[in-house]
Amino acid sequence: MLPARNNASQWGWVSVTLHWVTVLAVIGLVIVGMTMDELPNGPDKVRIYALHKSTGLTVLALTLLRLGWRWFAGAPVAVPMPRWQRLAAHASHFGLYALLLAMPLSGWLFNSAAGFPLKWFGLVKIPALAAHDPALKALAREWHEGLAWTLLAVAAIHVVAALKHHVSDRDATLQRMLPLLRLPAPRPPGTP
Repeated sequence: MLPARNNASQWGWVSVTLHWVTVLAVIGLVIVGMTMDELPNGPDKVRIYALHKSTGLTVLALTLLRLGWRWFAGAPVAVPMPRWQRLAAHASHFGLYALLLAMPLSGWLFNSAAGFPLKWFGLVKIPALAAHDPALKALAREWHEGLAWTLLAVAAIHVVAALKHHVSDRDATLQRMLPLLRLPAPRPPGTP
């Protein structure tokens, strides 16, 4: 059983849960975000946009919670790896957190500059970040779309690196975030 708090060798269940809930939310946001413009105008489109915005705000809150939890609970000690890989891992994690904050903020700014009201899942009114401004709306939309593509690229690198650690390096990097995953069998001596 996973502990709640992270320890030197393992992410705790709080960190694991926040990670995977965020991953699922972002996948849903990207899929919906890339297709919702093509929907015919009507009540369903309005509901899908509202759901996209509310889920984006949830990702913002989850990211802030993750950062707070990581500060409080610490992180496992990195598995042994070359210095350049450790630096690349830190840079990619920093980039992912920055993008997970910037994406929803740019969407919130886009919505605000468009002059639309914003309610989190229809329950809580969210204040506007800016007044109605068509030029800012266009800029925020460009940022939002550009950040989405950047997030996809950095996330893809993150996934490839995790798989490399699991399949090629055969270390516990991926297993610490997927605790039910078993490490591959060690390679026989002398094999690459």
